[in-house]
Amino acid sequence: MTSSLYSNVQHVDFESVLGMDDPGMVSMFEALMASGLRGFLGCPAIVYEDALVDFFENASVRNGVVFSTVGGQIVEITEKLFAESFELPIEGLGDLSEMPKDAIFDARSIVSLSGEQINLSGRKNQMKMPYRLLCDIVAKAISVKAGSFNAITVEKFSLMTAVVCGVKMNWAKFLFGVLKKMVAAKTKQAKGFAIQISLLLATFPAVELGEASAFPASKILSKKTVLRFVSINDRDGAEEITGAAKKKAVSKKRNCC
Repeated sequence: MTSSLYSNVQHVDFESVLGMDDPGMVSMFEALMASGLRGFLGCPAIVYEDALVDFFENASVRNGVVFSTVGGQIVEITEKLFAESFELPIEGLGDLSEMPKDAIFDARSIVSLSGEQINLSGRKNQMKMPYRLLCDIVAKAISVKAGSFNAITVEKFSLMTAVVCGVKMNWAKFLFGVLKKMVAAKTKQAKGFAIQISLLLATFPAVELGEASAFPASKILSKKTVLRFVSINDRDGAEEITGAAKKKAVSKKRNCC
């Protein structure tokens, strides 16, 4: 597989995760569904790698529409096609700068592990485990950012707030905006949406897609992979706390000598 298209991606098997014996995780995934993202995050996990490579090599944005050439055929992806394909909400906030400050205020306490409001320039281990996973989902599958996924950013937290507090989002506009950034020549937006773009390309009968591949199971959130996420994050959190305690102890020792 082309690593740049899959390196930081998450998809959701909603049937599997909603059957977990973990009320907190189930509640978080139910909130994702209620926000209108099930069709986008849980669509059939099939990819056409050759077609994806073609798509990104030839894609551009003209008059707000994404154009590309795949297998010699022109494809045109509009916001309307994008919205309809994944049954995305088309009403609500289209810009994260419009996120209500009181909702962000409330979310900072709701997701907090300690009960105190989390620091928006801190790390995700300040959060309860379901929201650490949500932080990963918004970073990898929604905003599609490269870099550290442990750091909290204002953008990521605004997206989390929309889900946690039930703020209506025009997900069609927001996610299509991310797609446009992916194909714009002068942006540093990471490439993603491999599954979603594959399904969009499949709607064009004349396009030769090449061989279909199943998406890697390790990148699909199911009971098994969510439990693995919890195990890894529990261990990493314990190691970070231990490391911080040792650093503090060394600092005190140096100060008293």
